[in-house]
Amino acid sequence: MEVKVQNTIELEQFGYLPAENVQSLASKNLKNIPSRYIRPDVESDVVSTDESLLIPVIDLSKLDHDDGLKKLHFACKDWGFFQLINHGVPDEVIEKMKTDAQDFFNLPLEEKMAWAQIPNYSEGYGQVLVLSEDQKLDWSDIFYVIPLPVPLRNMRFWPTNPPSFRETLEKYSMELHNVMVQLMKLIAKNLGTDPWMLLSYFDEDEVQGIKLIYYPPCAEASKVLGASPHSDGTGLTLLLQVNEVEGLQFKRNQKWVPVKPIPGALIVNIGDVLEIMSNGKYKSAVHRVVVNPEKERLSIASFHNQKMGTKIGPLQDLVETNKALYRTLPIEEFRRLKMTSKGDGKYLINKMKI
Repeated sequence: MEVKVQNTIELEQFGYLPAENVQSLASKNLKNIPSRYIRPDVESDVVSTDESLLIPVIDLSKLDHDDGLKKLHFACKDWGFFQLINHGVPDEVIEKMKTDAQDFFNLPLEEKMAWAQIPNYSEGYGQVLVLSEDQKLDWSDIFYVIPLPVPLRNMRFWPTNPPSFRETLEKYSMELHNVMVQLMKLIAKNLGTDPWMLLSYFDEDEVQGIKLIYYPPCAEASKVLGASPHSDGTGLTLLLQVNEVEGLQFKRNQKWVPVKPIPGALIVNIGDVLEIMSNGKYKSAVHRVVVNPEKERLSIASFHNQKMGTKIGPLQDLVETNKALYRTLPIEEFRRLKMTSKGDGKYLINKMKI
């Protein structure tokens, strides 16, 4: 039986506008890209390739001692993102998820449209939410579903082609949930808060979204963006790079730092929710994606959010002796606020600050 997801309050309130399929647009080999994709300022942005060599690499298998915890704390506090190795997700699960994701985007457009986004739902195949006619568009297509909690799954949006897709996605979802739980325990320890208190917001009832993102090559790659600069409105985001094409960049010291993914690693970034819950001790990471002029890029993002019915605000034991720097809101109100941000930088965080 398909479950009707009551997880679309933001879309019902704001609605969204259709956008052209970018993979199809790219296949036309246009010499001039439509103006809504052109970003005049992109070419002048400062990119720091030197700092990309310094991006923290965290070994999850070595975080049971003080040195490992200090390194994790530094990565969360000073960078807001890191690459996670030895995370425990079986290689076969990762490789199968990569294969099925690639096979899905290789399907003809009319077949993929069987799982297209529909009005009032954020899930399905399509584009990043478009809220206005003058909004700049990202050079990418997405497929998004909510695997957790299980009662909120809407199988209407789960592809049956490739035939193994559903089983693969379910396994991958649970593996990433387990990684998130391990990280949250360690993060709580570094914050000096009760691990079970923090985990109570992200247990088996967490709202987990998984997004497959396809970035076609673009003849005017230096003038477009695959993803606009934004921070994630999540607790943690775990990203898997599917192929060897780079593109992800994080903002640090007013410069964009490219990420060269380590094979098999997960790229982890702090989201707005964890910045708020840590009362600003950890900062969410603003990031974007640039596009390759000749090669497609594909990634899989797993977004880990607080469970429904909770409130988002600084953890109580972190503000007993310190002033709360952020408001506390019911998660439903927080999500409404999130939808007005249009993925714009740290708009959401700035609205939450007291």
